Amino acid sequence: MIITRAPFRVSFCGGGSDLPGFFEKYGGCVLSATIRKYMYLTIHNCFYKNEIVLKYSKTETVKDFSEIEHRIFRQCLADFNIRGVEISSMSDIPAGTGMGSSSAFTVALLHLLHTYKGEYVSKYKLAKEACDVEIRKLGAPIGKQDQFAAAFGGLNFYEFLPNGFVSVESIIMASGSFRKLEARLMLFYLGGVHSASAILREQSENLERADRAAVQQKMCSLARTLKEELQKNHVDAVGGLLHENWQLKKSLSSGISSPAIDEIYQKAIQAGALGGKLLGAGGAGFMLFYVPEEKQGAVRAALSDLREMEFELDNSGASIIHVDREFI
Repeated sequence: MIITRAPFRVSFCGGGSDLPGFFEKYGGCVLSATIRKYMYLTIHNCFYKNEIVLKYSKTETVKDFSEIEHRIFRQCLADFNIRGVEISSMSDIPAGTGMGSSSAFTVALLHLLHTYKGEYVSKYKLAKEACDVEIRKLGAPIGKQDQFAAAFGGLNFYEFLPNGFVSVESIIMASGSFRKLEARLMLFYLGGVHSASAILREQSENLERADRAAVQQKMCSLARTLKEELQKNHVDAVGGLLHENWQLKKSLSSGISSPAIDEIYQKAIQAGALGGKLLGAGGAGFMLFYVPEEKQGAVRAALSDLREMEFELDNSGASIIHVDREFI
């Protein structure tokens, strides 16, 4: 058996600038961090060499790649031409909640299949291949940040160049400042799932308009400012920049926020949060807040009807966590 995992991510500023319709014209950038919540995949030789068994939210047993219902499984297994295996997926967080679950799945699966074939693969190649699968081959109207976050892990600044290259820069901070950042981030689950594809498709179309593109450029500027502030160990800058980014993001697509989400956000701000944002494309999932320790009790009380998820920041990225030597 081989087991791989890839982390989920929380994004801070710049989201949306990783869409091809934007970065191919203007260049884009995102600042995000991965957390110690993961997508896990396992592979094992199947007893029947002509079958493929897949276990996720459902179980599929097929004899040909074309019969596979799960689009990412179907594409990747056909690309690698792997049969006679049983693959299972498990996740710490539900899909569709704004933390890059689809891309974490794709990255972990590609890592699994490369390892099964005895091939070394770099983190950059993993991210690039995942983008190729999701965006080019499957036509998902999504960006590149989630694949790179899942592959690299850590607190990073990603720059998306018009020629398609992605620059990955680690944010270097004093250890005390890093712990302060980690301690002041709070996550609350709003419930439900969203269709990231539908929201991102509308957002991408809207970016054709000069006014919306200008808003996205401002969000990129915030990401660059946040990078500089964190590198200076000015951790409290996170609150105000998150708030400004969220106000801009809401104007990019009708599905990003809602009256209920706006009410939750306002309650947290009134209780002492310095800023926050909905994670992912929008509409549902998790909301992230930056809250000084002395105000966290008040924020929890204000949002008592929501589930808080405690977490730590991850620095490992995509990893092989178990391998039986007989497989490679």
